[in-house]
Parts: sequence; structure tokens; C-alpha cells
Amino acid sequence: MPELPAVPKLLATAVQALGGKERKGQQTMAAAVAHAIDTGEHLAVQAGTGTGKSLAYLVPSLRHAVRTGRTVVVSTATIALQRQLVDRDLPRLADALASDLGRVPQFAILKGRNNYLCLNKINSAIPDEPEQELFDAFAISKLGREVQRLNEWVSDTENGDRDELTPGVTDRAWRQVSVSSRECVGKSRCAFGQDCFAEKARAESAQADVVVTNHALLAIDAISGIQVLPEHDVVVVDEAHELVDRVTGVATAELSTGGISAAAKRCSKLIDEQEVDRLEGAAEAWHGLLDDLQPGRWDRMPDGAAPVLALIRDAAWNARTALAPQGGQAADPESAAARNQALAAVEEVHDAAVRVLITFEEADPAAHRDVVWLSSEEIRGVPRRTLQMAPLSVGGLLRSRLFGTATVVLASATLQIGGSFDNLAVTWGLPPQSSAVVDPALANGAEAPSDEKALRWNSVDVGSPFDHAKSGILYVAKHLPAPGRDGLPQSYLDEIERLIRAAGGRTLGLFSSMRAAKAATEILRERLDTPVLCQGDDATGALVRKFADDPETSLFGTLSLWQGVDVPGPSLSLVILDRIPFPRPDDPLLVARQRAVESRGGNGFLSIAANHAALLLAQGTGRLLRSVDDRGVIAILDSRLATARYGGYLRASLPPYWETSDPQVVTKALERLTNSVAQLK
Repeated sequence: MPELPAVPKLLATAVQALGGKERKGQQTMAAAVAHAIDTGEHLAVQAGTGTGKSLAYLVPSLRHAVRTGRTVVVSTATIALQRQLVDRDLPRLADALASDLGRVPQFAILKGRNNYLCLNKINSAIPDEPEQELFDAFAISKLGREVQRLNEWVSDTENGDRDELTPGVTDRAWRQVSVSSRECVGKSRCAFGQDCFAEKARAESAQADVVVTNHALLAIDAISGIQVLPEHDVVVVDEAHELVDRVTGVATAELSTGGISAAAKRCSKLIDEQEVDRLEGAAEAWHGLLDDLQPGRWDRMPDGAAPVLALIRDAAWNARTALAPQGGQAADPESAAARNQALAAVEEVHDAAVRVLITFEEADPAAHRDVVWLSSEEIRGVPRRTLQMAPLSVGGLLRSRLFGTATVVLASATLQIGGSFDNLAVTWGLPPQSSAVVDPALANGAEAPSDEKALRWNSVDVGSPFDHAKSGILYVAKHLPAPGRDGLPQSYLDEIERLIRAAGGRTLGLFSSMRAAKAATEILRERLDTPVLCQGDDATGALVRKFADDPETSLFGTLSLWQGVDVPGPSLSLVILDRIPFPRPDDPLLVARQRAVESRGGNGFLSIAANHAALLLAQGTGRLLRSVDDRGVIAILDSRLATARYGGYLRASLPPYWETSDPQVVTKALERLTNSVAQLK
């Protein structure tokens, strides 16, 4: 085929066709992505809000796919970005570049199988059994209404994609109409195989130049060893600051009494009653053991746990063996589906028990690959205890299964922590570019790819179109006491009230806990004459829309709002953070990772706790400036940002805002901004 135009020309064509403006940062990023694809060296690129980073990686990706005939995978962390790419960016870009590329590039979206309706399950009589704690009239009635709505939706939907259902349904209702990959009977043996939504999505993705997916499916493709994504040689990881947490989530397993009992119920009527009873007996033994143990991390196997885990392992294996179809697969799809669901359930139980037993075969806790802990929560007043296990590090996995198999571009508005890319790079399994950084991933026992080129990577910060020093003020309330454990002190509430009054509402309050957000909402609703919304009052999307529509409204909430709010314009002039978002001191996984770094002579606090806080700080403060015309204040009430030794490290992770600790300066700045907005009306 004739040589295609170079990336700069394609980018210029795209920008002009889409009615945008040329941006230096976007041009720099597109050139860096093209270079990474050409050389096979991985790239970490930090591109601030407003850079146009989606276009900067999509243009060279489409050019590569069309030129080579190979698929490029784009992975995101959020549904919102997936929809932006598939519904807006890619359709317009494909049309704009069709002439230069010689054809219209094709794209598709691909999610995990359980994100799609299963026609076989909907049309069969094998619903999930209600959990014991949900045996009440209200819960069952609500579940029934949601399932009925899903059954009606089947005739309307073209894609069967859960994310297209508005309003959504609970996870429990969705499980009645979906299956996991393990539970699927397979296209060839399913009566609805030709019409299967998941199979259609996979077939479409196999023909696409660019496939948009999510970090979870990217992790499943890497962890399972089963090819879920189409053949590809380039992966773009957008929202890359979320990659480690999403992969860790996929690699986390649990073992609970309810899970073992549910597996036994699925096996009933399918295998000998004696084997079902053994599994039920194992569930009872597990319940008795966990009831006598305190929640928390297991550094060693508690007394009596090993025999019970062995009992669970053996009972689950026997059930699995009995479930294996004799003389070929089950003839009818409904029986095959019931058997596959039972197999998936007992395999999960078996694998979790084995995973715990293997972990504690190693006597030295510092050498454990998995972190194991007992969690406890109350559901309708009934305590529920679950043993959970998660990998200490996913760096080795990513290094061998992601970076070792494709060229990877990692992009985000937030990748530099403490002024360096290395702190995130080592969690991805890449070698640090500075010898001063301890690499917890490499120290965790995984083998690096034999090809040294597989670990070569470059980094670039293409900046931001925002003039942070002129557009935003970073105010640290140095005069306030350091936060304690007894909730929001009165001085914090007084400070919040003073700031919101000066801003005339227009405030996003980001709190470290839901309890703090609700307490602040309750008190300030009585003190202020402008509205205050709180996360949980309504669906988060609806609350954000109300907040954006009424400039005098304030919105308070916790973690999901730190990254999920995009409100440009005068409705958001003030972002308040009640404290530095350090991880909870009882978080078993992060504490274990911190200790692992310290055991190798590193600074566990900076490597884990401070890095965690720095990422969230950057994400939270990034809510303020969403367009080049935005102006406002970021107010951090936690005085430790100014007084503690690690304060400078955390501030180095933030854009170069103009900084002050003077309350009067900030109050006057907010009042001037409020007055200027009022005059524009």
C-alpha cells in the first residue's frame, strides 16, 4: 500500500476537521507515541487536562493499525472515558482521517463477558439462589422488579451491554441475567450462540483497528493465560495511574462461608448428595473457625486453619471431579449452563483454599507473594467474615504479561509523584530510571523478560494548556490543628463555612471519609444560605449535574468524587480537601507493601503511603481547572502539608499553583472571583 502521511500531518488534519486548535503539548505527545510504536520502547506520558491526549494517542494508533493490519488495544479505567472514545472521539476521527488513510478505520469496544446479557440464562430456569440475608419480602420484591425490567430490556437492546441500561440495576439483579467466562457453555453448544451479545462483541473486536477495553479485562487477559483480547502489538493504557489498583482488584480472591455454601447449593441435583454434604460440612467448619478469629492480616496460619482449608480444598475438588461431564458434554444448553455455573463456583472455592495454603508454606512472612487478611462487615446486623488474598505486587505480572508482549504507552494527567515517573514505574514492573528508587516489584521474585528491549522505557511530561500559577491558588490552612481521629474539629467547620461564603457556594468538598462528609453537610446546611448536596443523597451522576447546573450549590463527598467530577465554568471555584488522603493505617495490603519496602531498606512510608496520598491529592486538586478559562482556589485544611517533612514531596506532585497560607488573602481572592462572575451575568 502507498506510504501513509506522517503523524504530524494526520494530527493537523484531525484537529482541523474536529474544529479544534493546535496545541504544542498534543503535538509533542503524538510524536512521542509514534516514536514509541516505531521503536518498540514503552512510554509514560503525563498530559495535563486540556492537552487533548486522546487524539494524541489515537492518531498514531490508527495510522499504525491501518499500515500494519495489526490491532491496537486502548484500555481505560472508567466507563466515562470508554464512552467518550467510542461514542465521540473515534467516530469523528475515523471519518476525518479516512481519505488520508485510504479507508475508514474500524473500532470496537470489548468488555468482560459478565458485562453482557446472557440470552441462555435469561431463557432458562437457572436463576441465582438468593443469599440467606436477603430472604425478606422487600429485597426479593425489589430484585424481582429489576429482573423483570431486564427481561423487558432484552427485546430493546442491540448490544446487551450493562452500561447502556438506564437507570442501572443492582449487581445482584444483573447476576441473574449474566454469566462469567467460566460459567459460559460456549458458542457451539448454546442454543443462543449465534445471537450472543458477548460473542458478537468479540467478533467485532477481532476485525477492528482499535479495540477499546478496560483495565480489568486487560488484567484478565494477562492473568488467565486465555486470550480474551484480539491479537495486538500495541497497548495504550489511558488513566494509567489506576492500572495497579485495577489489576490488583482482578487478582484478589476471597473465601467465605457464604461462597462455599453457594457452591454446594449449585451442585445439588447435579452430583451425589454425599459430596454436596461434604462441601456443606466444610462451610460449617470454616464458619466455626472464622468466628473465633479476630479480623486483620495473617502473618502466619492461625491454629486449626490448615486442616479446615485442606478440608475445603478436598471437598471442592471432589465436587469438581463429580461435576465433570461423563461421556461428553451435557446435551441440552440448560443442563450445561447449570453444570458450568456449579463448576465455576467450586473451582473458585478450591483455588482460593489452595492459594492460602501455598502462601503459608513459606515460613518467612516477608517472602509471601500474597497478602492474606480476615475482613468483617455487618449486613443487616449479621456479621459476615471473609478471608481475602491479594498479590503483594503486580509488577512481575505486568512486566512479563504486558510489557513483555507488546509496546505499551501509559498516559494520564497524573503520573509524576514527588516530581518523578519512577515511583509509579516500579509498581508497573519497569526498572527505575534513577538508582535512588527501590523497586518493590523486581524484589518480589518475578522473572523479567529475557529481551532487554522489553524493559526499555521513556517518559515525557507534555505540560498543560493551563497557567496554573495565574489560574489557581493553593491554600494550605497552616493555622489549623493537624487532623485527629475524632471527626471534623469545630475550627475546620468554621473554616469551611468562611470559604464557602466567600465563594458564594460553587464548592466541591472532598472528604477523607463518608462520616466526615455527612457531618459537614448536616452542620453547614444549617449555617449557610446556599444549598449543600451530599454524596448518597442521589445517584452520583445526578448530584454532579445538579451541582453543575446551580452555581450557588456546593457538593460534598468522598473518594469517587476525587476523580469523577468534571465541571468546567463558574459552578466550581473552590475545592476543599479536609485532610491529606493517606491510606487507612489498618489497610492490610498497603501496610504489607509498606513493610516489604522497609524490609529491603527502603522508605516504606514514602514509597507506599505518601505515593498513595500524592496520587489522590493530584487527582482531587485536578477537579478545579477543567478549562483554560477556569479560575479558583484549592483549600487544603490539613496543616501537615505545610509543616511535615513530607509536605514538600507531596506538593511536588501538584501543578505549580500560586501558594499561600494566609486566610485573608484567600477570602479576598474568592470574593473578587465571585463578584466578577456576578457582573458577567
